Amino acid sequence: MSEFRTPGEGEVLGKIVEMLGDGRFKVICADGQIRVARLPGRLRKRLWLKAGDYVIVALWDFDPAKGDIVHKYEKRDIEELKRRGYAETIENLDRYV
Repeated sequence: MSEFRTPGEGEVLGKIVEMLGDGRFKVICADGQIRVARLPGRLRKRLWLKAGDYVIVALWDFDPAKGDIVHKYEKRDIEELKRRGYAETIENLDRYV
């Protein structure tokens, strides 16, 4: 089993609000901003996303209003995130959707 992943530097926790098509998603991030995030080609056939999924978004250096989705949390991972100090963040994200 791999090590549990939490957002690192330049990454933010988010929740998918809407699917835009062509591998792009509207994501509400932990900092309160709504961003357009894309799913990189290397993950397109491996990671299936839908509205309501929790993800890690790696922000672009040249345009912080956009980013790449680099990780999806499964339902069972949400409880572990809450134990690791992200409970308030998750509750805030749930208010938006």
